[in-house]
Amino acid sequence: MKKILLFLLVTFVSLSITAQEFEGPKENRYPEKVEKKNELKLNAFNLIAFAALDISYEKLISANSSYGVAIFYNFSDYENDDITFPKKFSITPYYRWFFSEYQYAQGFFIEGFGMLNTFQDFYDSYDYNNNYSKIETQTSFALGISVGGKFVLKEGFTAEVLAGVGRNLIKGESQEDYNTFQNEIIGRFGVSLGYRF
Repeated sequence: MKKILLFLLVTFVSLSITAQEFEGPKENRYPEKVEKKNELKLNAFNLIAFAALDISYEKLISANSSYGVAIFYNFSDYENDDITFPKKFSITPYYRWFFSEYQYAQGFFIEGFGMLNTFQDFYDSYDYNNNYSKIETQTSFALGISVGGKFVLKEGFTAEVLAGVGRNLIKGESQEDYNTFQNEIIGRFGVSLGYRF
């Protein structure tokens, strides 16, 4: 986990430094084509780390704001012996506010998101005759906040780093009955590559 956080931090700092190189006088603000208002992105971090497909669409509202939706699907199953990312599926609508004065909808941003997520939970059950293990699927809805940075090339290609955390607001009944891992805290991480059009 420390290596993942260090990787995200280094990537974020690199994007920030690179973006600052393109800042100039205010009269040269937004030199890129501002008619490009749509973005499609693939989260390469989740694809590599968790064998999960995480794609998103983002709509630019103005120079300082955008909204979008991300869809996540984890192809691997949760197993007790081989700890795998428990989140199975999620749909995440989000809203972003960008802080750059020189670039159109890029640079440092803060994000608020909601996440409808399905996760798998593992528990053991014992009785007088035998014991058994079971994987159970739960669905919840989380609210959270993220921070990140985005850099856009003149050709329209984008690179983005993101880290955030949210809390699930719905708790399944079986979680209390079996005292399983609560999955109350949900993460939102990524290094994404995309295209603005």
